[in-house]
Amino acid sequence: MHDSPAPSPAEASVMRLGELGVDAATALLARYGLTLVHVAPGTAIPGSFWGDEEAGIIGTTVYARDDTPVHSLLHEAGHLIVLPEERRAQVHTDATDSIDEEDATCYLQIVLADVLPGVGRDRLMADMDAWGYSFRLGSTRAWFEQDAANAHEWLVRHGLLDHGGKPLFPHAG
Repeated sequence: MHDSPAPSPAEASVMRLGELGVDAATALLARYGLTLVHVAPGTAIPGSFWGDEEAGIIGTTVYARDDTPVHSLLHEAGHLIVLPEERRAQVHTDATDSIDEEDATCYLQIVLADVLPGVGRDRLMADMDAWGYSFRLGSTRAWFEQDAANAHEWLVRHGLLDHGGKPLFPHAG
């Protein structure tokens, strides 16, 4: 593990995988045909684009430690979820350069937060803002509520949300 600057108070307050629990995250990812690998403390996270405690992705696997922010875990999982299954196997660290897929990923991570016990979209959006996600309207909530119709429609077209905005789980059951 390397020395990093101390996190800001806002960054330090975000919910982490250790607080959520691995079982809930594992069950959610399995509903999309994904696997969560729980990485040991102090170990580098494989496939992490940003490094440090940020989640990583390789193929159909999401890697995270107890100190990984839940928003990061959901974001990286979202990248794999929005990809067609045939493209998932090729992913290593960086999932896409598509703006549509990035927008869909951000939208989906917010919706999926409602499925996780003790998280919910309000908490996740606050954590995304604290972490420094930037959106044209100045906050995650403003983007989600006022500027993300394209992402919602993309997810509906691709069978990942119903028209009411609830997630669909292609691997459930």
